[in-house]
Amino acid sequence: MGGMRLWLAISAVVLGLATGPASAQDKYPNRPVKIIVPTPAGGPVDVAARVVANYLTTSLGQGVIVDNRPGAGNTIGSKEAARADPDGYTLLYSAVSGLILAPMLQKDAGYDPITSFMPIVAVGSGSLILVVHPSVPAKSVQELVAYAKANPGKINFSSGGIGVLPHLTGEMFKAAAGIDIVHVPYRGGAPSIQDVVAGNVQMTFESVGVLLPLIRDGRLRALATPSAKRIAEMPELPTMIESGYPNLVSTSWTGLLAPVGTPADVVARLNNQINLGLKSTELTGPLAKISSAPLGGTPADFTALMKADLARWTPVVKSLNLKTN
Repeated sequence: MGGMRLWLAISAVVLGLATGPASAQDKYPNRPVKIIVPTPAGGPVDVAARVVANYLTTSLGQGVIVDNRPGAGNTIGSKEAARADPDGYTLLYSAVSGLILAPMLQKDAGYDPITSFMPIVAVGSGSLILVVHPSVPAKSVQELVAYAKANPGKINFSSGGIGVLPHLTGEMFKAAAGIDIVHVPYRGGAPSIQDVVAGNVQMTFESVGVLLPLIRDGRLRALATPSAKRIAEMPELPTMIESGYPNLVSTSWTGLLAPVGTPADVVARLNNQINLGLKSTELTGPLAKISSAPLGGTPADFTALMKADLARWTPVVKSLNLKTN
């Protein structure tokens, strides 16, 4: 009888070890993770998201896939991510355009950048470039402004949707220069850029990483960058400040978020993994290829970054008197 009790006691301990909270089966992640990207495949946010997804697949030892849900100025995918189960298996990879700007311009975006998500980590920052199709007879910002004034309404500028950063940057340029140019929104950065390359639209502001190959191939002409200082990738390119527009500064960032209510230990695990990657070439190498400078930091740092952009862009949107849809 005593032997039976001993056997039962040992069995209970073994069973507890196999099924308790320390079991590897209970550790996150134990199944594939989905990252929703609210832009089309091929655009700057999507490319950065795929870099992060590939890194996490390796570092977490579990599949991480990208699910593109573009449209409505990045709000379709963002809304879907905000409403997903807060279990860490559906995340959002977005930028200032979709997170901060779109909710300012839309009557009911369906999410709030601060209250709908738990920030995980800001991943990278990047600059924009003002480019024109080679058929446009302008090799500087000054020449572009002169041409636009001589041909009111004939210059179109594209963006990845109403409320995205390239859209608002173009509107800032329009207002500052006093020119009549027409905004043409697309369902993401990739088709926006493609139509400038095709000559269907004359100009755009877009991310350095996706534009550089097209500029170097002569398919687009770069005129300036709205960064605070010249960019390392094209040190010969003047800033918009140097081109006569001291208040036209516009830069972007991308980051990873989870639906509000996601367990804190899941957020911490993902934050730790990405911060480790941003200290090594495993992640910084691929990000450098798309001209994304590493950020990193805590979830609180990411929240502060978002709140700073909310404070920065809210008065700009109001001053431009842009209509919501």
